[in-house]
Amino acid sequence: MKKNIDVVRAWRDEEYRNSLSEEERASLPQNPAGQAVVEDSVLTSITGGCGTPTTFVNSCVHYPEQCP
Repeated sequence: MKKNIDVVRAWRDEEYRNSLSEEERASLPQNPAGQAVVEDSVLTSITGGCGTPTTFVNSCVHYPEQCP
């Protein structure tokens, strides 16, 4: 029987996290808040930082293009 894992506790409580099996620790998310998803329409409304060689993931603006 698989036990329920308290993800928040696993991230905050090292002793609890260490009590989990290797398989259970591997099943924990890389970030306790989960993955952030930002729409391209939101990214295109952001200004600043376009003069540096930075590529934003899932953005329609990639270096060396200019911001719209």
